[in-house]
Amino acid sequence: MKVLVSYYSDTGNTKKMADAIYDAIEQSEKEICLAEEASNLSEYDLIFCGFPVQSMGLPAKMEIFVKGLPEGMKVAFFATHGSLRGGELAITAFYSAISLAKSLKVMGTFGCRGVVKQGIIDALLKKASHRGWALEAQSAVGHPDEADLEDAKAFAAAMMTKARAK
Repeated sequence: MKVLVSYYSDTGNTKKMADAIYDAIEQSEKEICLAEEASNLSEYDLIFCGFPVQSMGLPAKMEIFVKGLPEGMKVAFFATHGSLRGGELAITAFYSAISLAKSLKVMGTFGCRGVVKQGIIDALLKKASHRGWALEAQSAVGHPDEADLEDAKAFAAAMMTKARAK
């Protein structure tokens, strides 16, 4: 089985997750790279796609990457975000990713917290409609932490098992 871990990372959070996922992949030929540097995508049996949640969705670079994946490709999405796990913004981002993957086989999703740039938090604190999220995002400092990275490794192992079975 040939596996690609592709990602876009703005602050380094998603890269940490990508590295943990890559490290957890065993008994397979594997590669890791920025999504914009990936090539020969049809050669892979499974592609992990990682991104930071931005405005409840995927960054434009990841949208382009997902839309360009070969039809029928098995994919697993992972994301970092300032919200609590299971929060509305992260869930909405995964729905967005899945909606772009209509011709793909989505194996699963995984999200964890990641530190948010202070400038973004400061700007959102000034807007009443975003203040609650900005306050929540302040508590993401220190993430992804070791527990998050272990959860990412478990996600990778589960996706590998699932992809081999299908």
